[in-house]
Amino acid sequence: MTSPLRLIEALLVFLSVCGCSYYVLCLWSAIRFLRRSNPGNAVFTPPISLLKPLKGMDPEIYSSLRSHCLQNYPEYEIIFGVSEENDPAVASVRELQREFPKQKLQLVVCPQVLGGNIKVSNLVQMLPQARHDYLLVNDSDIRVAPDYLRRVVAPLANKKTGMVTCLYRGVAAKTLGSRLEALGISTDFCGGVLSAIELEGGPHFGLGSTLVFRRSDLAAIGGFENLLDYLADDYQLGQKLSQHGLDGYLSDVVVDTFLPPYSWRGFFDHQLRWARSVRDSRGWGYLGVALTFGLPWAMFLAIVGRGKLWTLGFVGFVLALRMLLAFVVGVKVAGDPQVPKYFWLIPLRDLAALIIWAAGYLGSTVIWRGERFWLKDGKLTRVAT
Repeated sequence: MTSPLRLIEALLVFLSVCGCSYYVLCLWSAIRFLRRSNPGNAVFTPPISLLKPLKGMDPEIYSSLRSHCLQNYPEYEIIFGVSEENDPAVASVRELQREFPKQKLQLVVCPQVLGGNIKVSNLVQMLPQARHDYLLVNDSDIRVAPDYLRRVVAPLANKKTGMVTCLYRGVAAKTLGSRLEALGISTDFCGGVLSAIELEGGPHFGLGSTLVFRRSDLAAIGGFENLLDYLADDYQLGQKLSQHGLDGYLSDVVVDTFLPPYSWRGFFDHQLRWARSVRDSRGWGYLGVALTFGLPWAMFLAIVGRGKLWTLGFVGFVLALRMLLAFVVGVKVAGDPQVPKYFWLIPLRDLAALIIWAAGYLGSTVIWRGERFWLKDGKLTRVAT
């Protein structure tokens, strides 16, 4: 009769092999992405309105917002939106208006709370101020290069393309939690995005780092109003445009996002919000994430196997494959110079990711911008305090 220990070992081997298969899929997807020919239609530069919802002070916020004022693009405007006139981010916008007096920069105060997602509530109130048919929305902590607009707008020259999005890399603060999150973004999250695109035949979702689309297509899916109560509004926007029959496109642009100096608790809360958002949006897909943790399962195998030589050798193989994935996706695709410096933290980061994945099933509340919400069917309900 097979002992329970042997059964556990067999299960852990199975899970580890599944994780290795996932690593190979990510590598293959990354190589295909790197070899892909890009549209490169630099002559397609329609006037565009950038919508930037703001709340509070993000790390490096002024430099990040300023980078959007330095675009090598013929005609664009930037509309900033805040919920309250005394929001700390207002000072940064006023300073930008002084530094760039000829640039079209507008601040809109959005006092109405139209739904659970305050960011989308602001977007609803900002949109009437936008003058152009092409729109771009990205998060307040994103920093971009001067050719950013030209490159992310270009794919929309194809009328079948309804949305352009892009990957991002995290610029870590000097805390362990911040470094773990940055590693996760560049070496795991980006790989997951690339593999999802390969499996699903294109990005049927959006990322908050960049969302570029036409105003008419937004209206056809019900406008921002149709996203008011969703936590993952970027994901939902891309999905609804896809359901409307439009293609998504992942740009070759990779932008920077500046991470706060997360404590362990801050890191855990932020990652848990992401996890529960994915669980709520893609239930079966989230369950399948268990098959992607190749390295943690292999580490558990070595513990259960009490350091048997074959288990240690297996861990070494899985670790080598995971490091190769981190290099190809994190360095070659994401262009993240921090990845080689923090290679040694990857086992800890992956173990934390497995724990957070499991915690994703242990409740339905999330903390977002300091407020607690109840999450159900992708929608938010503010929890009374």
